[in-house]
Amino acid sequence: MNFSLPDFCRKWSCRGYMSAGAAMVTAALVVSLVLTETAEARKFATSLDIFGLGTPRPRRTAHAARKTLEKIPLPRPRPDETPKESDKASNKTEPEAPAANGKPAADKPSEPAAAERRPAEPRPSACRLALTEEIAIAPSIPAIRGPGGCGGEDLVRLEAIVLPDKRKVAVKPAAILRCPMASAIADWVRSDMAPLAARLGTSISDLDNFDSFECRGRNRVAGALLSEHGKANALDVRSLKLANGQSIGLTDRTVARDVRERVLHSVCSRFTTVLGPGSDWYHEDHIHLDLAQRRNDYRICQWNVWDPLPQVAPLLPAERPEEAPPREVAAKSDKGKDKAEEGDAAAARADKSPSDADASPPPRKRTTKKRR
Repeated sequence: MNFSLPDFCRKWSCRGYMSAGAAMVTAALVVSLVLTETAEARKFATSLDIFGLGTPRPRRTAHAARKTLEKIPLPRPRPDETPKESDKASNKTEPEAPAANGKPAADKPSEPAAAERRPAEPRPSACRLALTEEIAIAPSIPAIRGPGGCGGEDLVRLEAIVLPDKRKVAVKPAAILRCPMASAIADWVRSDMAPLAARLGTSISDLDNFDSFECRGRNRVAGALLSEHGKANALDVRSLKLANGQSIGLTDRTVARDVRERVLHSVCSRFTTVLGPGSDWYHEDHIHLDLAQRRNDYRICQWNVWDPLPQVAPLLPAERPEEAPPREVAAKSDKGKDKAEEGDAAAARADKSPSDADASPPPRKRTTKKRR
């Protein structure tokens, strides 16, 4: 395809408007204006910039800040032979252990690093702080996590209860309980049972622990709900042993009724659950105490204080009174009485008339029963 200016002018009339040279100059000016506007538009962002021609350039302040940072000299790199600060601290705190068998000792972690790895110990609870050695001997034990929700936290091993006069009431065997339950048992013995024993003229020496923590269901029934014993929140008490050798059996019917009733009123005012004789046949020989939480502070106190058993009559005969005659004389008199009674009976039969003896009662009329 050949292009020439005459052919262009013949096909496209340029007469009266511009010549070929003028057209080229005009095209060059248009191109220069377009390039200039594009360069200016790059300095500012436009809302309708689709092709990215108006992308703003970074400001002069950013360029100036970058140049300033480039001018700041960086510190020289640390030489390899310089010891680290952690090594210096370890060398100052602990001397280097001698090598065993000619081998260098392994690097030990510094004390701060070892302290960070240890788990933080839980803070003691308010109950633990209040249950001091002046109240009870109850050392803390780790939390127990058993199957089915058994166990708990803030546990203690109740070994003895310290009375106000510094005497100790041993808990045999030692009971594993939660701290609130152990504190309630200690207050009960110190405030209620110790004065009761003082009225009897003695003091308490031991507390018979029938059962404390045991991961099981209620009444040891398979599949039953978790017992408060499984939560370390219950204690079964059978008796309180006294210093004079006697004991207060809480379910013993030979113990005075008023003593057992005082124990009943004291435990029902302190614990949320009290089960004893009359509740079910599982608690006929001991008393169950716990601090179970229920809605509206509902409490259960089921313990029937039975009357003492009736005294059985002695099997041996009573002693012979002193004023009684000898046994031989008494036997002869008994035989004489028997003969006299027989003679009187014979005389009475002889005095009867023969007409009375022959008389017979009139015959009775025979009755017949009608059939239906």
